[in-house]
Amino acid sequence: MATHEATVEGVGVGVGDEGRGNPVVLLRAREELMPIFVSADQAQSMQHALDGTPFERPLTHDLFVDMVAEFGAAIDRVRIDDLADGTFYAKIDTEQYHGGERNDMVFDARPSDGIALALRVDCPIIVSDEVLDEAGRDPDELGFVDEDEARQHSEFDFDDEGDEPF
Repeated sequence: MATHEATVEGVGVGVGDEGRGNPVVLLRAREELMPIFVSADQAQSMQHALDGTPFERPLTHDLFVDMVAEFGAAIDRVRIDDLADGTFYAKIDTEQYHGGERNDMVFDARPSDGIALALRVDCPIIVSDEVLDEAGRDPDELGFVDEDEARQHSEFDFDDEGDEPF
C-alpha cells in the first residue's frame, strides 16, 4: 500500500451551500487537499499546536504527550489508513525502550487526536493512497486559496494577522 506524508494546511470552518458548518482540518498530500471534519475542541487543540501558543493549563493532547515521554516512549508517526462509511480511521505508531530493548506499539485513534498529537511532537502524518483516492480533493474544487498566493493576486490589503481583507 503506497503512502504519502501529509502536512496540515490549516484548521477552519467548513463552508457549504447551507453556510458555515463544522470545524475542519485540511491535510495536503499528493498535491490534493483532504478535509477531515473535527469537533470544536479538537480544532482548538490543533490550532494551539499550530500557533505554538500554550494554553493556561495542559490540554488533553499536551498531557498525553507528557505522559508518553515520562513512560520513556515516543510517538513515531500517525497513519490515516482507512475510510469507511465517511469515517476516517488512524493509527499512532509508538516506540518505547525498556532495558535496552525497543518495543513498538500501535494504537487505534481518531485522526483528529492523531493530528493534534503529531503537531505537538513534530512527527509525520501519513495518508494511504486508498484514503486519498476517496477523500482527496483538488484545491480548486474546495475553493481553497493559499494565503501567499492570494496576497499576490488580490487588490485587497490584509490585516496584521494575514487572514482578513479590510
